[in-house]
Amino acid sequence: MKVLLVNGSPHQKGSTYTSLMEVSRTLEEEGIGTDLFWVGIKPLAGCLGCGKCAEKNQCVFKDRVNEFLDIAADYNGFIFGSPVHWGASSGQIKCFMDRAFFADFNGNGGRFALKPAAVVVCARRAGITATIDQLNKYFALCQMPIISARYWNGVHGLNAEDVVHDLEGMQDMRFLARNMAYFLKCREAADKAGIPLPKQEEVTFTNFIR
Repeated sequence: MKVLLVNGSPHQKGSTYTSLMEVSRTLEEEGIGTDLFWVGIKPLAGCLGCGKCAEKNQCVFKDRVNEFLDIAADYNGFIFGSPVHWGASSGQIKCFMDRAFFADFNGNGGRFALKPAAVVVCARRAGITATIDQLNKYFALCQMPIISARYWNGVHGLNAEDVVHDLEGMQDMRFLARNMAYFLKCREAADKAGIPLPKQEEVTFTNFIR
């Protein structure tokens, strides 16, 4: 079993990375493999609502979104990390998730359905809960069980050095990882026991309003 950690910060090894690495270490201790995917710093356009993903099961833009979609099916769970920018998620991760989740949903890709997911948010001072609420909506739309910690999945600090001193935040990262590991092990046990996944129905519309 493997979890993909998605770093949506423009800083490759900043506070968001540091938080995700605490999650990664704990998942590895629990026997769950991890990989890290950095969204990067190249500009990402938002979704144009062109609907071409219904035909291609990918986005028409050839960038990090499609690179992510190419590997997403190989993972059993996902954790998306974002810093707080202006009281919400980074613009980079917002555009990235808009297009990745819409392309999969609209193209009936099935890369995410019923796989557990979570958000990790880093803030200097405030905005964590608003960003968690904002990004959790992608998971709810795609039938993904949302994994929580013991408090909000967030850490406080201006940079990586500050974040490691947020002891409560680091502890929440470990709670989150253990809860994710437990869910994945339960899912594996259910598969071995022959418990079927929930019945699916064909959606009653082909794509979202444009």
